[in-house]
Amino acid sequence: MHLTMTPELPTDPDAAVALQDRLRTLVETSNPATPNFRTVAGLDSAYDDDGNVVAAVVVLDAATLEPIDTATARGRVTFPYVPGLLAFRELPTTIAALEKLGTTPDLLVCDGQGVAHPRRFGLACHLGVLTGVPTIGVAKTVWGDYAEPARERGGVGDITIDGEVVGQAVRTQDGIKPVFVSVGHRIDLATACTEVLALTPKYRQPETTRQADHLCRTLLRHT
Repeated sequence: MHLTMTPELPTDPDAAVALQDRLRTLVETSNPATPNFRTVAGLDSAYDDDGNVVAAVVVLDAATLEPIDTATARGRVTFPYVPGLLAFRELPTTIAALEKLGTTPDLLVCDGQGVAHPRRFGLACHLGVLTGVPTIGVAKTVWGDYAEPARERGGVGDITIDGEVVGQAVRTQDGIKPVFVSVGHRIDLATACTEVLALTPKYRQPETTRQADHLCRTLLRHT
């Protein structure tokens, strides 16, 4: 797939913050005119203690959740660990993997934050703006506060940062910890939550994330 913007990849935290502040104005929090997500891609990254990083993209048929395309990339971590700037550790290899895809997915699902981020511009927002593809952030942990959803699958509770609703805690299976869903780009929050539930028929995490994570870990073992 092709990016709609040439990515800037700063190596300095101050420059990275400035870039987030500039690009967040491009985030769209509404659906495409006729949303039709027939293919959905999961994106994930993994690291080792030696500074190696791998990225994987797995594209699934949205109806069957069967994989139809994959792409991977390897690299070295060059950006320092700074909370709120973790996207810049993953962007180079993630972009390299996306550019190897033979298809353009209708929806991207990132293992990370969208607008549920201190500057309202997490990894899902960044990738959505770069690709122009509708994008969701589905995180295992949360920035800010959240209202505990009902214990049954489908329960939701607001995620708030500084009093602003920035996402939803979504219970994907009865009685287990929720995942934390936020808009990345070109999708609204209600649709994002509906898509996440469709991608979680059996487990807490979306099938997109599970399959991308498995591929990442396999790659890392062979680095």
